[in-house]
Amino acid sequence: MFNHLFLDIDAGTIDWSRAQFALTAIYHWLFVPLTLGLAVIMGIVETKYYRTKDEFWMNAAKFWQKLFGVNFAMGVATGIILEFEFGTNWSNYSWFVGDIFGAPLAVEGIVAFFMESTFVAVMFFGWKKVSPGFHLASTWLTGLGATISAWWILVANAWMQYPVGCEFNPDTMRNEMVSFAEVALSPFAVSKFCHTVTSAWIIGAIFCVGVCCWYLMKKREVKLATESLKIGAWVGLIAALLAGATGHKSAQDVAEVQPMKLAAMEALYNGGTDVGLTAVAWVNPFCQPDYQNEESAPLKLEMPYALSFMATNDIHGYVPGINDILNGYTTPDGKVEPSIDEKMERGKKAIAALAAYRKAKAEGADGSSHLSILKENMPYFGYGYIRDKSEVVPFVPVNFWAFRIMVGLGCVFILYFLLLLLMLYDVPFLSVTVRRLFAAIGLLPETAADAKGVVGLPAWHYWLAIILIPLGYIASESGWLVAEFGRQPWTIQDMLPTWAAVSDLQSSSVAITFILFLILFSTMLAVEISILLKQIKNHKS
Repeated sequence: MFNHLFLDIDAGTIDWSRAQFALTAIYHWLFVPLTLGLAVIMGIVETKYYRTKDEFWMNAAKFWQKLFGVNFAMGVATGIILEFEFGTNWSNYSWFVGDIFGAPLAVEGIVAFFMESTFVAVMFFGWKKVSPGFHLASTWLTGLGATISAWWILVANAWMQYPVGCEFNPDTMRNEMVSFAEVALSPFAVSKFCHTVTSAWIIGAIFCVGVCCWYLMKKREVKLATESLKIGAWVGLIAALLAGATGHKSAQDVAEVQPMKLAAMEALYNGGTDVGLTAVAWVNPFCQPDYQNEESAPLKLEMPYALSFMATNDIHGYVPGINDILNGYTTPDGKVEPSIDEKMERGKKAIAALAAYRKAKAEGADGSSHLSILKENMPYFGYGYIRDKSEVVPFVPVNFWAFRIMVGLGCVFILYFLLLLLMLYDVPFLSVTVRRLFAAIGLLPETAADAKGVVGLPAWHYWLAIILIPLGYIASESGWLVAEFGRQPWTIQDMLPTWAAVSDLQSSSVAITFILFLILFSTMLAVEISILLKQIKNHKS
């Protein structure tokens, strides 16, 4: 199997299979973060109803739950298709690591999805049928179920980025799980989950604020908009700050186990100590840079020592660049990292030893010597299928620019939510003089609210809030582009390249299904947007 099948797949099949999976994942991720984010918003709103017994808050909770339900249904549909593609388009991958990868997905389906599907029914149809406390618990448990579902899916994805808790069995030709706890509680998975979920809360907050500002601009549903706006602003600011903190931890994990991804994110051709973080540089977005002959990207403006600190928590820490990883390097503390050429040779030794062991076993001979060689070189098994060391360098422009879009918009969201809260509240340290100064240039209203508590924001803010909704999605999708493009060419880091994981299909078949999925998902997205807009437009308290 490993000697011939993986390398005979049509290149078009690989490209179309990657494109189809990327298409499905991108569309799926348009629905998931809003589900996770609105779960927090609607939970807080219903909690206010439970505490105050004010019918206004019940109606507000029903409004946000209705929007949640529309989006939830679309996310389920695209998620199911995504999981099926592992069997149809990536059968070699599913065979090789299905025992490991399938476990968290099975738990997600049995526990998390069952949990959220059960309580979502109570949340929608249980008003006046169950006690307020039980209904509130159902609302929060629906959101918790969705979050737990995200946890197990992210565990599976994190394992592909950092495979732990497994061992290759040469007799079955499969990687088999030896520690479920290592897989489920991998530090890489914890960081990925925390960063992904907090970024999803930002999407929910931005959506909430955008809807509220549309109502205020139209002078409709003023109380609903005013009160929900405050909730959205607080959730947004807290989530944006948490996303920044968890993003820092996630970057450190990447630096430790995926240094090539970090080098691509920074367009860092040659590393070292005291490395600065690139703020901007000219990286041609359409072609791979000549990293072997360029010292660094042109027009580079950097923050001194910042990358060393981000990667190692030490301003003098060592960060390898693309060329360092390709040619091998030694860290200041004496750790030696082999070159890619050496890893390729050791990978080929592992493949040859596996073939020799299988042959010896079939002939009834002793294959222990071959097995010893295989185990010694197994950490580099995947490199045996690399044809040229340049293949292990991901496409730098996508990683470089997507990372900057994500981080740049993240900073915008922090400033935006902070400014919004200043607009909504009379802050003691913000003196009347300062507020009037900002009001004179249209940045703040003269007072946070009128005598009746109605918020009056500058006209430009309403449009800004609406524009930020798609920008939130762009930031979120950019993060996933970095995560997935950055680990190329690996389906499983250092273990299985993409061309060794794909199914042996006709490229034309995959191309046809790609087009069909593009039409289907685009239609679903258009339908969801249409339904959401109608629900928002036609809502009456």
